[in-house]
Amino acid sequence: MYATTDTQATSPAAPGGRSRWLALYTLCAGMLMIVLDVTVVNVALPAIQDDLGFSSSSLAWVVNAYLIAFGGLLLLAGRIGDLLGRRNVFTAGLIVFTAASVLCGLAQTQEMLVIARFIQGVGGALTSAVILGMIVTLFPEPREQAKAIGVYAFVASAGGSIGLLAGGVLTQAISWHWIFFVNLPLGVLTAVFAVKLIEKDKGLGIGKGTDVPGAVLITAALMVGVFTIVKPAAELGWTAPRTLALAVATLILLAGFIAREATAANPLVPLRIFRSRTLTGANLIQALSSSGMFGIFFLGSLYLQRVLGYDALQIGLAFLPTTVVMGLLSVKYSEKLVMRFGPRRPLIAGLSLIVVGLALFTQAPVGGNYFVHVLPVLVLLGLGGGICFPALMGLSMSDVKPEDAGLASGLIGTMGEVGAALGLAILATLSATRTATSTKPALEALTSGYHFSFGVAAAIVAASVAIAITVMRQPKPQAEADQSPEPILCEAA
Repeated sequence: MYATTDTQATSPAAPGGRSRWLALYTLCAGMLMIVLDVTVVNVALPAIQDDLGFSSSSLAWVVNAYLIAFGGLLLLAGRIGDLLGRRNVFTAGLIVFTAASVLCGLAQTQEMLVIARFIQGVGGALTSAVILGMIVTLFPEPREQAKAIGVYAFVASAGGSIGLLAGGVLTQAISWHWIFFVNLPLGVLTAVFAVKLIEKDKGLGIGKGTDVPGAVLITAALMVGVFTIVKPAAELGWTAPRTLALAVATLILLAGFIAREATAANPLVPLRIFRSRTLTGANLIQALSSSGMFGIFFLGSLYLQRVLGYDALQIGLAFLPTTVVMGLLSVKYSEKLVMRFGPRRPLIAGLSLIVVGLALFTQAPVGGNYFVHVLPVLVLLGLGGGICFPALMGLSMSDVKPEDAGLASGLIGTMGEVGAALGLAILATLSATRTATSTKPALEALTSGYHFSFGVAAAIVAASVAIAITVMRQPKPQAEADQSPEPILCEAA
């Protein structure tokens, strides 16, 4: 799949044998903490609202505070990893995330919980932004790299389903506080293993990329953009004056950032990185597929809860087939598929299966049967995700120089986060609007709204299929990749 002819001093040393896989599992444990936190909190929101007295509108800040910090800082965190050392940034992120989790669990007021969630988002960004870059330098050999990325992709994409189950169990068995306290032992153990198992990398040095104006502009742009999506756009509509004003502010900040990076001596994000069709295409696909998938998991949970009458634990169990199927494919078969067919074909096939699954969900009726109307959809989503996401993660790093691995890792994470927030806002708004304007009975109107959003999600992911077909390059033969004299990550069939 991908070959590296060299790993420069900026990359972590790649220890041999078993220790590399233990390092991978440590990185994935950190990623699992971050992914679980997103969905585990969603399940506990009703209990948090009752305990701390949140209103329906203010409750959204329990989620939004995290998303704004996380989405806004991912790109900057990835670049900081290149400059200061990725293991340092990964470990620092774990410490911040774990400490903030304890504060969340101890929260007795709305303000304390929201502030702690924002700090959690900062820690989550620092931790997750550098993981993919560390994996591709730990596993330079093509077959092992494909297998390692399969494990990472499974954790990154299927962990949310586990979070639904864990959130339901902890909230119902103990209290919502424990969805945060459980991060304390996990975070401490992961940080300890990170120091012991992951080789320390020196980084380029802060002098190689100290671009304070660029950092301020891109962080502000992403935070304002995510805030616009999750707050005024979702609540007031996309054409509301406040939404439009913030959207214009986001565009102005982005334009300022691009102008700065084009002229800075040591830019935070070298614009040359976007010359790669593979990198650019992979990030577009990540944004679109995340928009469709994340929105559907959210709305699918609402369908199970509001239409079929499932409780939190039943919803978590209902989504387990997706996790099982995705995990089996990602860990056991994705590497074989990528090595046999190259990354492009599995990417297209997996995305196509997701489109079929989303389209099939539009047929789930008011009195739907789980085994007839829901399970086939979840199996198709698991099959599609297990096939395409490992290939996509690998492709996103395939044309990246070792010294830019943290930046590219943060970039793909940023696109996924912004895409998920944008998709959720769009699909939730479309669903609510269709339901509100329907003349059908209440449950039928609600289901009609979900159907409409499922169809739009299918169309969004179909657009990512079109990009995969037209933009992504045909992988090079392995022999050609092996003969490349350049110290880069390059594609191979």
